[in-house]
Amino acid sequence: MQEDVFIQISKRIKNYRREKGITVQELATKADVSKGFISQIENSRTIPSLMVLIEIIKALDIDLNSFFKNIVIEKGRAPILVKRSDEYEYFEKEDAVGFHYNRIFTQSIKDATVDIVLLTLDPGSSRPLVTTDAFEYKYMISGSVMFNFEDEHIEFNEGDSILFDGRIPHSPQNIGKDKAVMIAVYFFEQHS
Repeated sequence: MQEDVFIQISKRIKNYRREKGITVQELATKADVSKGFISQIENSRTIPSLMVLIEIIKALDIDLNSFFKNIVIEKGRAPILVKRSDEYEYFEKEDAVGFHYNRIFTQSIKDATVDIVLLTLDPGSSRPLVTTDAFEYKYMISGSVMFNFEDEHIEFNEGDSILFDGRIPHSPQNIGKDKAVMIAVYFFEQHS
């Protein structure tokens, strides 16, 4: 199955940055954006505007044609997507200790992208409050988690779910003795 264009671009930015030995902060400075924004792009948490994407590619000192070469856009009838558990893609996020992400699916749907992730939190896992340019839906498979927002803390247990605007600063925290496992679904709207 071909990865969504959104994920292909995110991976390509991260891979080029690492190949060139550039830190997230150095790339952010060169592209005149924040370190957090670069991190969100690399981890597929936000979609940059075309102009920002071009600045990032320039900051990586890569030819635009080379950057976009072999990026595949699927066309035609909407496919039936099947992904086996051994095909899930593991990835990490900055400043997230004890968080284990496995991307299940990412697919553009008309004017939006949906990203489905299996998130496992170790006991004692932590990270600062973050934002995402997406609506987020979380379903607790097992364990106990405290969802921390700026001014609210909500406990969730197995079978509970939550839907919220990811632009609200938030972070889940495992409050149990065992791993907490949840499905996380991110709905990104495409802006023209």
